Amino acid sequence: MATEIAARLGIFAFVFAALAVWEVLAPRRQLSVGRLRRWPSNIGVLAVDALLVRLLIPTAAVGAALAAAGHGWGLFNWLQLRLSVGAVLGFLILDLTIWAQHWLFHHVPLLWRLHRMHHADLDIDVTTGVRFHPFEILISLAIKIAVIVAFGIPPVGVFVFEVALNATSMFNHSNALMPRWLDRVLRLIVVTPDMHRVHHSVVRAETDSNFGFNLPWWDWLFGTYRREPQAGHDGMVIGIPQFRDPHEQRLDRMLTQPFRNES
Repeated sequence: MATEIAARLGIFAFVFAALAVWEVLAPRRQLSVGRLRRWPSNIGVLAVDALLVRLLIPTAAVGAALAAAGHGWGLFNWLQLRLSVGAVLGFLILDLTIWAQHWLFHHVPLLWRLHRMHHADLDIDVTTGVRFHPFEILISLAIKIAVIVAFGIPPVGVFVFEVALNATSMFNHSNALMPRWLDRVLRLIVVTPDMHRVHHSVVRAETDSNFGFNLPWWDWLFGTYRREPQAGHDGMVIGIPQFRDPHEQRLDRMLTQPFRNES
């Protein structure tokens, strides 16, 4: 477990730093609020999330996979699937689970109250990819653990998925400029920044599209794919209507957003 945590932290730090530098050298959009007002709070939420998960569910997803493997729990263990097959299928199942969970967090009012804190960021960059309310993180982790145990997804598959999810969340939220031809090619296999940015539009019909984090295929399959925002990437407005005040970017305001009555 210690090796797994160290590996994930190392990969996270490398991807975060690389994307942050990319954003500075080649930004996709001009930031409306900027980093100084937003980054301390966004990174602060990440710290709160990590501490809460460590305290309440210390074994997390990989630990659940190790327990399932050790006890022979789950469909894949009962079927005695090869490790490689179970890992690949497990990755796909977990990615579909996260897509479905994301859809639910948009369409169930109580869950939206938690998730809207992520969308209340007035800009979108690499730190938006780690900006999730602690209660949302705990619910998401509980769902993942249930799926991991039910299917008996191998630990290696869970580890690869968790690393990929963290990396792609930062990547597809990044404000990194890339050639249009490269975006078209990449979004055949992974959610790109231009694809996911549509999801952060203030227009609700656009907010309720492009739910994928890793793979773009689920949005194509379920009819929620939107190629670009109506106003274009330079003209679109980021955020949600009820939290436009820049003071809402403070950590205390972010953490209390779900419990306030703004409609």
